[in-house]
Amino acid sequence: MNGSTRIRLLTPPEHASDTSGQVVSLANDADPAEQKELIATAARVELHFPTFTDGRAYSQAYLLRRRLGFKGDLRATGDVLVDQLVQMERTGFSSAVLKDGIDPEDAQRQLDRIPSFYQGDVIHDAPFVRSDVENDDE
Repeated sequence: MNGSTRIRLLTPPEHASDTSGQVVSLANDADPAEQKELIATAARVELHFPTFTDGRAYSQAYLLRRRLGFKGDLRATGDVLVDQLVQMERTGFSSAVLKDGIDPEDAQRQLDRIPSFYQGDVIHDAPFVRSDVENDDE
């Protein structure tokens, strides 16, 4: 993602065995601002996608990163499909639990297809600029 670490992909068993730190789980209709004190002390916040067509967790992720300044692990759970991963990454998710039956290698190939973006996103405000290209205007 323009030079930063990519979203971490987890299988359901890997997610179940991850017991590190305080975890806050928010339903996809919850307002993150109402839980800001609890979120401020959390190591991880889990946002749930009940179906792949319900994208409210994208908005929650944006609010957590931009307005509440959450710096910990922001994890997508639920009906997480391969074609959602790039958008999840761009809205602030740092990890995603792949739906049962999805091959993590397929998911990684999807992420690798699009290594960077020109536009800014929730992590990067400014447009992407390659530093290895000489500017002839200078």
